[in-house]
Amino acid sequence: MSGLVKAAAARVAPAMRTGIITQRASLYTRPAKEKLGTAETAIGLGMFSLAILGPSGWILAHLEEYKKKE
Repeated sequence: MSGLVKAAAARVAPAMRTGIITQRASLYTRPAKEKLGTAETAIGLGMFSLAILGPSGWILAHLEEYKKKE
């Protein structure tokens, strides 16, 4: 068992000695080419709400059916 621990420590030790690894994302953002309108914003928020709340609403609406053991 100690041989396995020594082998694992020998592989991990160099990585631990190098210090903190920094990661940089190459992400560039700009303002949108066209502004979103009120209707587009409302449709987008409505779809997100439906996607998140729809399944839980379905389950709660059919809870009595799920309770029945047939």
